[in-house]
Amino acid sequence: MTSQEGVLGSVHDAARRAADMLAILLPRQGRGPAASRSGQRDALIAVLRAHGEPEPVEISDADLDGLRQAAIPLGEVFAAGDAAAAAGRINALLAGLARPPRLTTHGGTSGWHLHVDGSDDAPWPEWFLTSSCLALAVLLAERQAPPGGFCASPSCGRPFVNTGRGAARRYCSPACGTRERVARHRTSHVAGP
Repeated sequence: MTSQEGVLGSVHDAARRAADMLAILLPRQGRGPAASRSGQRDALIAVLRAHGEPEPVEISDADLDGLRQAAIPLGEVFAAGDAAAAAGRINALLAGLARPPRLTTHGGTSGWHLHVDGSDDAPWPEWFLTSSCLALAVLLAERQAPPGGFCASPSCGRPFVNTGRGAARRYCSPACGTRERVARHRTSHVAGP
């Protein structure tokens, strides 16, 4: 792997982490009641651990409330219909929160990577918004297209990241796309001529 691939891989991972966290933090219509506070906290901690966050991973009630609030404007980036709208939302968030870029290894516990939050100990909501916006900005610049979206399946609605070079995705997974295609096919055959 070249150093360029390593950098892009970490950007993709940070964007996927943002989508995974949004899937927990944002309510989705038609998906039943939201998870309890402890359920959301446990799910977020599991996502953070899965994406390499060092132990201990602790999220207080105030952190959880802040993360829920941070998810709302970040969700607007994923909901943007085109690159210009996504860029405008990312720029507005970065203008309000980002600090000068800095490289960190978190005291030697990780490889060098870029941060635009206030410090290595920034509050979870600040870190979530700034790190997510930085990753999504790089993806937007790389693809010249919205960096993510929400699954078009009415039974899903999960956020996803666009990392490929092809056409924009409509579904979070091939399974959702297939399910919707089969449903359309069945509906067209039931309706008949």
